[in-house]
Amino acid sequence: QVQLVESGGGLVQAGGSLRLSCAASGRTSFSYAMGWFRQAPGKEREFVAAIRWSTLRTTYADSVKGRFTISRDNAKKMVYLQMNSLKPEDTAVYYCAVDTNPSTYYLAAGVAEYDYWGQGTQVTVSS
Repeated sequence: QVQLVESGGGLVQAGGSLRLSCAASGRTSFSYAMGWFRQAPGKEREFVAAIRWSTLRTTYADSVKGRFTISRDNAKKMVYLQMNSLKPEDTAVYYCAVDTNPSTYYLAAGVAEYDYWGQGTQVTVSS
């Protein structure tokens, strides 16, 4: 089992920044990948970004490329999502998730490919 706890959400004006954090505990592994997803009211959960613990390989949704940055701190078992130039359409509940597939290259973008999820943190961007 892997436990995930997100933090750092809040209310911010358009153009502002937030940094989300995700603390992992339990049976974590250096071979796993971590992802961030978001879900706006009335919409399906969508992929935002992912990172491999071991290789630092990252991938992003087109909608956030150049604005969001995913990173991790192995020693602290933390994953971060730095969000800059926020837009009202970024408003959503943000979730971190773990993909236990031990690939060094592949980064999943599908909800069904992730095995453990946090409870989410609300991000609201006002116009």
